[in-house]
Amino acid sequence: MKKDITRRDFIKGTMAASVAIAGGGLMGSCSPYQSKGLATTVLGKTGVEVPRIALGLGSRWCAVADEDQALDILTYALDKGLYYWDTAASYENKQNGVVSEERIGKILKNRRNEVFISTKVRERDPDKALKQIEESLKRMQIDQLDLLKIHNVMGGEELEKIEANIIEIVQRMKEEGMTRFIGFSGHSEASALTHMANNYDFDTMLMALNHYNADNGWEREEKAIPAADAKGMGVMLMKVIRPIENDQSLDPKDMIRYALSIEGVNGAVIGTDSKEVVDANVALLKDFEPMAKDEMDKLTTRLTPFYQHQGTPWMDPGYCDGNWV
Repeated sequence: MKKDITRRDFIKGTMAASVAIAGGGLMGSCSPYQSKGLATTVLGKTGVEVPRIALGLGSRWCAVADEDQALDILTYALDKGLYYWDTAASYENKQNGVVSEERIGKILKNRRNEVFISTKVRERDPDKALKQIEESLKRMQIDQLDLLKIHNVMGGEELEKIEANIIEIVQRMKEEGMTRFIGFSGHSEASALTHMANNYDFDTMLMALNHYNADNGWEREEKAIPAADAKGMGVMLMKVIRPIENDQSLDPKDMIRYALSIEGVNGAVIGTDSKEVVDANVALLKDFEPMAKDEMDKLTTRLTPFYQHQGTPWMDPGYCDGNWV
């Protein structure tokens, strides 16, 4: 794009292509998505049917240094029915030079209509945010997103910046056809997530949930999720298997089943770094059964030592996925 073209010009110039794509199959009555027999859910008021597990293309996938292997994992997952892909503008591995969106683009350029693609904008300055969204589209070689989320919502001054600068931008992206749906994500502050759900018109919420934590985990299940559900938002969870890094006797399948058994939750984003992980998640969704309450209570009790452990950065205030070293 020439330097003298403004962000607004970019938006207007690509809008026609975006609308054409939307009319050409992405939003048609005949869905291009193929779940291949996996358990699915309607993602809130988006009306889109998605697998109950989304492919997380952050730290684990970016750690796969061999690009051919990484792309093979993506293609394999798509062919198995895992067509909801979650990434972010900041998902990069500085050690091996991997940029998640760039890799994804090498698949999307040929199979765009088969994938429900979600990315996130982290910038809080309006001009930088627009530039970041523009770059995401260019990296992934697409003209329209399925879902654009505000990355890592927190409270205090951070929330003020989001409300003053970013909410209007993502809303405009939806109005102008750059994305079909909008949402937000958060790692730690349930009150900020609840505020966003209660006060604005979003389509989805993505929230970290290790089933509970020592300070405000209960607010996530008892406040943030119900608030989003009451507005008809699709609710996705992340970080649900993180405790196994501290206790390898835990079964990832149990952790995922717990997350998917919470009332008001549509699905979970699971990091993926191998075909074996894909196969395990496919098997879980092919014969998925919700976890009974007594099973959930036992697992919560078992996780108590995990929440007393220090050195878990994704549970610290201010943590944000991306730019891993």
